[in-house]
Amino acid sequence: MADENNAVPEGSEQELSDAVEEALADAEVVVDEVASLTSDLQRLQAEYANYRKRVDRDRLTAHEISTSLVIAELLPVLDDIERADEHGELTGGFKAVADRLSAITTKLGLTKFSEVNVAFDPQIHEALMHSTSPDVTQTTATQILQPGYKFKDRVIRPARVAVTDPE
Repeated sequence: MADENNAVPEGSEQELSDAVEEALADAEVVVDEVASLTSDLQRLQAEYANYRKRVDRDRLTAHEISTSLVIAELLPVLDDIERADEHGELTGGFKAVADRLSAITTKLGLTKFSEVNVAFDPQIHEALMHSTSPDVTQTTATQILQPGYKFKDRVIRPARVAVTDPE
């Protein structure tokens, strides 16, 4: 009799097994749906992070371009100040303004380059005069007619030079 009381009818065991399998199938569908939604969320977060990086990079680039355009417009003024200083005409209050302007442009990242007797580089030099000489072994910038300027790593104005080629 004990066996009869503990025994489960075969039909209800089958129903229980079917119900467990159905519950597992439903759980698997829910797990797949959660995994899919998690994947979508991760993809959207990655896209948003990339968007923010691109916008920040573009904003920085636009700022640097606009700053370089303003600085490029100031180059003739800097040239005039340099010529006035070479002739001893840079004194008093005008000298203070010139020094302040020079400090600001340097702080912003403007650098002047004007080296003599260096290899001619069309990336940073503009040849205005040409001669030949047995004293040089390669095309060389032998005289600086107007200094060049770089803003950060970008050439704003190439140095205008006289070039000497080997004979």
